[in-house]
Amino acid sequence: QLVESGGGLVQAGGSLRLSCAASGRTFTTYHIGWFRQASGKEREFVAAINWLSGTIRYADSVKGRFIISRVNTDDTVNLVMNSLKPEDTARYYCAASTYWGTLISPTGSAIDHWGQGTQVTVSS
Repeated sequence: QLVESGGGLVQAGGSLRLSCAASGRTFTTYHIGWFRQASGKEREFVAAINWLSGTIRYADSVKGRFIISRVNTDDTVNLVMNSLKPEDTARYYCAASTYWGTLISPTGSAIDHWGQGTQVTVSS
């Protein structure tokens, strides 16, 4: 399974680092991504990293502010979030898929592996 950590409360303009770690099995040959879901809204894609090519994809809303990276030695994917805005407030979920197209889909509806999520709240 996937386990997220690092969420919390931060003021606008601040930074947080989320981590997604594998537990009980390995995801080294999976593409890993992050999605988020704000209260009352649909889940949306945030960022993803391709395990084979290293290709990275970001949602336009976070491009230039968020950085995704992978540490293969401990099967962990990090999401550093800078210049946070109140509209970044959401529950953030880690996801894994063997299909790149599935992982970078707008809502991740076909993804099989999800973490439990971690809450990020940005105050204005």
